[in-house]
Amino acid sequence: MKIFRISVALFAAATWVGAAAAQDAKPTPKPPATPAPEAKPAPKPAAAPKPATPAAAAPAGAEQPLLLGQYGDWGAYKATPGGKIVCFALAKPANAVTEPVGRKRDQSYLFISSRPAEKVKHEISTIVGYPQRTGGDTAATVGTASYTMYAQSDAAWLKNPAEETQMIDAMRKGQDIVIKSTSSRGTKSTDSYSLKGLAQALDKVEQECK
Repeated sequence: MKIFRISVALFAAATWVGAAAAQDAKPTPKPPATPAPEAKPAPKPAAAPKPATPAAAAPAGAEQPLLLGQYGDWGAYKATPGGKIVCFALAKPANAVTEPVGRKRDQSYLFISSRPAEKVKHEISTIVGYPQRTGGDTAATVGTASYTMYAQSDAAWLKNPAEETQMIDAMRKGQDIVIKSTSSRGTKSTDSYSLKGLAQALDKVEQECK
């Protein structure tokens, strides 16, 4: 069976609206761009070209994903690249740590996306904010359960797609997920994502992406 993965660099767009924004009485300033996922074939051999970066993959005038709702720390989005519906839940880490301390990197994100036309539901991926170590894996932990993620460039996907249903169930019931990775320079990162609101965001994604 062909494995479908997420390209974490379709275009820079969409509005990231944090929970704090809903509590702020002041007019909301124009938010920064947020990357959105699209379908991606299974990784090719090492000789294949590297996947595009978020900036490079943002075509001029690309359609912006629509924010369907903000649920706790998670946003639910919908987009129609090429006329095909893509819905996804997206979060930024509540806490991000690097070792050595203070080592700079780009913003990290965690995606859970669905693409009805491809019969893909709740596909998990992450952007870690730097090129990862070649041949290395990224580790995700939800409670006492651990999962291995396939690392490629600055992104990672669940290595065994058969575990996605189990992992999604654990995330729906859990309080947080911790993702650890190592950069090509040896920098180690630990991103902790709150799972508050995830269940509601996924319910919205399911509703919009039937």
